[in-house]
This record gives sequence, structure tokens and C-alpha cells, in this order.
Amino acid sequence: MNDATPPDQGPVDRRDLVFIAVDRTRTPMVICDPRQADNPIILANPAFLDLTGYSETDVIGRNCRFLQGPDTDRAAIQALGEAVREGRETEIEILNYRKDGSTFWNRINLSPVQDDTGALLYYFGSQVDVTQHHLSRASQAEDVRILLREIDHRAMNALAVVEGIVRLSRAQDIKQYAAAIQQRVQALARAHAFLAEGRWQAARVDDLLRLHIAPQDLHRATLDGPDLRVGATLVQPLALVLHEMVANARTHGCLSASTGGLALRWSPYNGGLGFQLAWEETGGPPPRPRRIQGFGSAMITAIIERQLRGQARLDWSQAGLCAEFTVPDMTGDPKPFQLTAGA
Repeated sequence: MNDATPPDQGPVDRRDLVFIAVDRTRTPMVICDPRQADNPIILANPAFLDLTGYSETDVIGRNCRFLQGPDTDRAAIQALGEAVREGRETEIEILNYRKDGSTFWNRINLSPVQDDTGALLYYFGSQVDVTQHHLSRASQAEDVRILLREIDHRAMNALAVVEGIVRLSRAQDIKQYAAAIQQRVQALARAHAFLAEGRWQAARVDDLLRLHIAPQDLHRATLDGPDLRVGATLVQPLALVLHEMVANARTHGCLSASTGGLALRWSPYNGGLGFQLAWEETGGPPPRPRRIQGFGSAMITAIIERQLRGQARLDWSQAGLCAEFTVPDMTGDPKPFQLTAGA
């Protein structure tokens, strides 16, 4: 073992150590000299050259503004310039350009270095590529924009449906008219709450049916069909159809009699894109012409055929109401709710 001490090599210049450290750090850094004209770069470490794509000969002796380009924010440039002129430390994010023309978001930390007398010697500039952070923020902003647009779309649809309800509701007196509108709007509100609870995802057909059949009537209803799901945008118009059907059954049809029963069957249609719903009432009182006239069949037909582009068949017999509804597409957006017929 050699115990000899190394020869004394004299005092080490701290400035040299700093320059070596800057050169070897993995953080992109430059050192600029404000005592020279235009504050040029006098040292650019390999990490900076890797980040920007420039060579050492490209950058030494130049001001850092060569990293700016046409889309660089002028306010950010001005703020950076003011910090340099005032000799103060600053941090700023700015869009910069590489040698190949590609862009990146650069978080610049600018630090002035002064001597013992306070005279400005250098500027140390470190860079951090924060492009992914900006892309993430942009993505989040876009998500918020899409969400707000979707909320606006849903609100407008809901208002259009309410307008259609008001236009289509008919009654003998103002109290009946108000009650009819209130009940239909409540059905719409139940559907809205149902969608919100399910985070506006597609809904199961059987869940949608149970939403509108009162718990005390469920034991008299037979629900039979596969696991089919309808798009969220179809839930509210279908809710109005089911409300009209159930309200009629409870007031005049099978659910108004203790012996009545309701059978609901659904199946895929149009190659699985849509579905069919069969509605069959039994055991209720026979239909009366006046009751049939007052039934909201025009609203049902308009929603199914004009808004959902499907078909609605309503057949009154002595045994009870039989209906069949066909919806060709249970995933896409329905047409706007613009109904003019009476109900």
C-alpha cells in the first residue's frame, strides 16, 4: 500500500469547479456573459445540446433568443428580457424551437451571478423540458371543453323535450293540463337522475322499464328479454314513451284492475343495432273510444317514429292494449325533439 500523500497542486479556482459542474450536470444549462455585447452564451453543456439539437459551435457566442420562433409568446419573451435587464432571478415557461424546427415547452430558471462587490458576472440558465406537462394540461382543458359542450347539449335537449311536452299536452281544463305537464316533466327528471347516477352511460332496457313501473305494480309485470343497453341520449325520449304507457295502464288499462297483468318482451333488432319492445296488457277493463282519444298516442308515435326513426304500433282489443315499438339504432343520437302533433 502506498501511503504517500499526493503533491500539493495549489488552490483550486472555484470558478473552474462551477464551470466543470455545469458542463457535467444532466440538467440542460448555459452560462451567458452580460459583460459582452448581446449577452452571449459562453458555455452550453451536453445536456443542453441534446435538448435543442444544436452543436456547440452553433450556440457559443450567440444570444439565447435563437431558441424562439413564430409561436413563442411575446409576453414571455418580454418578461424574460426584463429580468435580464434588471439583473434579477426569474423562472418562466416558454415555447422554444429545436434546430430541426420541432417545438418544446421550456421551463427556464435564470440566475444572475455577482462578484463580492455586487457586479454582475454571469447568467446561469437551466432548462427543463415540460412539454408533456403542457400536453397533459391541454388535454385536461380539452376534456373540460368537451364536457361543457356535452352539458350544454344535454341541457338544450332537455329544454327541447320540455317544450315538446308543453306543446303536445292537451286537457279539458287548466288543472288537468298542469297535472299532465307536471307528470311528464317528472318522468323526464327521473330519467335524468337515473342517467346521472349511471354517469351518463348506456342503460339496461330492464332497468329503464323498472324505473317507470311503480314498485307495487312490478309483481303484476312480466319482464323478459336479453341484456340489451340503450345509449344515454335515448333514455329520456324512451322515458316519456314508457311514462305515457304506464300512466295509461294505471288509469285506464291493466294496472287499474286488480286482475290485470302486463307482459313486456324485448329483443335485438336490425342486426343487434336496435331493439323491439312488445307491450301486452291483459285483465283490464275494455278500452273506451273516449279514453283512446285522450291517450297520449300522438306523443308516443311522434317520439318513436320521428325522433328515434323507428316504428310504433298500438292495437286496442277487448283483451287489452297491445303495442310494439321498434327502435333501429339504440346507440346513436336521436333527432332533435321537434313535435307538433297533439296528444
